Amino acid sequence: MVAFMGERTQYTPGTFSWADVTTTDQAGAKDFYSALFGWEAEDLPVGDSMTYSMMRKDGKDVAAISPQPQQQREMGIPPAWNSYVTVESADAAADRAKELGATVHAPAFDVMDAGRMAVIQDPQGAFFEVWEPRQSIGAGLVNEPGALAWNELSSPDVDASADFYGSLFGWTTSQFEGSPDRYLIVMNGDRGNGGIRELGDQPAPPHWLPYFGIDDIERGLARVTELGGSVHAGPIDIGVAKIGIVQDPQGATFAIYAGEFQD
Repeated sequence: MVAFMGERTQYTPGTFSWADVTTTDQAGAKDFYSALFGWEAEDLPVGDSMTYSMMRKDGKDVAAISPQPQQQREMGIPPAWNSYVTVESADAAADRAKELGATVHAPAFDVMDAGRMAVIQDPQGAFFEVWEPRQSIGAGLVNEPGALAWNELSSPDVDASADFYGSLFGWTTSQFEGSPDRYLIVMNGDRGNGGIRELGDQPAPPHWLPYFGIDDIERGLARVTELGGSVHAGPIDIGVAKIGIVQDPQGATFAIYAGEFQD
């Protein structure tokens, strides 16, 4: 059997492998993303009358939508996308992150039989998750329209962030010469794995931003608006692709990408 370009059956440790959004309107978010990307949802029970909406493209898991925890709602934290990195051991990764100055907000815990994860805030303030796969590797499809294609960190200290993640995951970085602003390409081994940019004067805290592939950037940006979302920036031509930074109707920010994809 020949796998298509974006299909995955495993991830090398240190690779971004999953993204999910916690939202104040799960049903509304499912409608929005299904209409934008052609995703199909399956609601999986996760206890306490809650469901985890697994979003699929061509029958393969690509992302998920879950209700925002009540505590976050009460604190006024907006809905947000979460980026997951595959690791050999969630416990070891969380311990190492803490040694490097990060804050472990949720120590490693089992997600039923799917895997084990931890929620971490890096020393510069950005949240991310580590994922130790068991029954689930994460996304079964990446790097194509309707699937996760890139992850980008906006940091107040690019060098410190590069040092932290390099020590935690073994990432290396190099300057992207095509960018007018400082932008580091993250490599996990010999594969591109994301980017790190300066936070600058963005009206947002440090954060990881997931990019999802789309066929046509102009049509995608227009569709976001038609569906009740908003466009923050774009289309932006970065040479290998055109991108846009957008927000869903519930307030979660993400990016869309139309251009060249990695194998």
